[in-house]
Amino acid sequence: MAKAKILSLMTILIITLFACTKPKGIWEDNIHLSTKSAEFNASGDSVTIKTGGDWWWISDVSVDSTWYYGFTSVDMQSDNYTIKEDCFTVERRDKNTLFIKVAANPNNVKRIITVGLEAGDYFDRVTITQKPK
Repeated sequence: MAKAKILSLMTILIITLFACTKPKGIWEDNIHLSTKSAEFNASGDSVTIKTGGDWWWISDVSVDSTWYYGFTSVDMQSDNYTIKEDCFTVERRDKNTLFIKVAANPNNVKRIITVGLEAGDYFDRVTITQKPK
């Protein structure tokens, strides 16, 4: 009887130790962006990006070295919402569509816009390179 308890306990311990196959915190791509980059012309442009996953939200937007995040006026749990600033509009049009529109680039150097997406512990980013005026 004691041998059976010890054997059962050892079996449970071994199964528990080997049940986790991935390190804690590492997630696979669950957003599945149709593209992660785009090049825009200087006069302004837009892109529609499809996603394979439907449980994601916009975490941040950067324009060159200026970061926008903590969008408290936006319901990130909604299937559709819009984030609008002076030079860009980023929309989650539905649970599988991301739309990015950028105004004309007034600078003589290229402009880099990034849109960060998050789904649980998975993070991804779309990078827009806009030509100079």
